[in-house]
Amino acid sequence: MVARRAFVALSLAALALAACGPKEPKASAPNTLTVAATAVPHAEVLEFIKPKLAAEGLNLEIKVFNDYVQPNTQVAEKRIDVNYFQTLPYLRDFNRDKGTNLVTIVGVHVEPIGAYSGKWKTIAEAPNGATVAIPNDASTEARALLLLAKNGLVGLKTTSDLATLKDITSNPKNLKFKELEAPALPRILNQVDLAVINTNYALDAKLNPSKDALIIEDKTSPYVNYLVGRPDNKDDPRVKKLAAALTTPEVKAFMERKYAGAVVPAF
Repeated sequence: MVARRAFVALSLAALALAACGPKEPKASAPNTLTVAATAVPHAEVLEFIKPKLAAEGLNLEIKVFNDYVQPNTQVAEKRIDVNYFQTLPYLRDFNRDKGTNLVTIVGVHVEPIGAYSGKWKTIAEAPNGATVAIPNDASTEARALLLLAKNGLVGLKTTSDLATLKDITSNPKNLKFKELEAPALPRILNQVDLAVINTNYALDAKLNPSKDALIIEDKTSPYVNYLVGRPDNKDDPRVKKLAAALTTPEVKAFMERKYAGAVVPAF
């Protein structure tokens, strides 16, 4: 009897461990596509095309994130099919640093990055020794520095998208830099003199890039936001249907109407 009880106890323990073990990635239903996105503008654009795709027999399941890591991680782990939130330089750095192999599928739009202030109305007003907050991920930090360099606030020894603070060759205003997580930048706007903020987070914080940014990239910015997937699903008919829906004249008109230059179609 004691042996039998021991056997039952061991069996139950094994079942409990199995239940607590890592879950296998869950595949999407044949007529469903899961998409990771940041809230603004990406999820809004996806919501705009969702009814059209539903009419074509494709259910779009939109999962909203407020960071730039989990959308890629979950696609790489096959927990989500594709994502829509990032530029090619960011994707390149992520693949290199995380050992992933995510791929671009189609370029959709550009969000010109800008510098904002809760204290000053123009860049010229920013004092000597001003504190400037910039995103701390490598690709966006470079983008912020290139914007500052283009507007004469710093000099850089490189114009590549790999520029870092170490590449600053001149700093006429003796700017002091704070490197912070991109989502946090709108929240600390009143604590610094300037903050270079990604447009999706600026829009989410009710800033108007066209009016509120003291300096901003122009429409020739090469930082296109892409629909991104994996090598094994980039040619999936559902993914191709989403890619086609994201690059229609209707989406272009929606972006131009809703975002008034803060989001620029790239197709």
